Amino acid sequence: MNKTKLSVRVNRKNANHHLWNNNGKWWCHLTLHHPDYTSERCRLSLNTRDVIIARFLRDSLFHAYGNDNLKPRRDAA
Repeated sequence: MNKTKLSVRVNRKNANHHLWNNNGKWWCHLTLHHPDYTSERCRLSLNTRDVIIARFLRDSLFHAYGNDNLKPRRDAA
């Protein structure tokens, strides 16, 4: 069965990859690829001002979308 897949490019040197701070609140940007060969860019507010929490929420989103190549990070670096 086909399902929506997350497309992620990981920059291990940048702990804030896929994150940006907009007036103090952290957001996550990701791309979803659907079974009908369309893609969707998603920009999601993480509703936090704490970068450590934002990283955790970003990693949780990646995990929730089933990207087996990424696991939630436990480090704060």
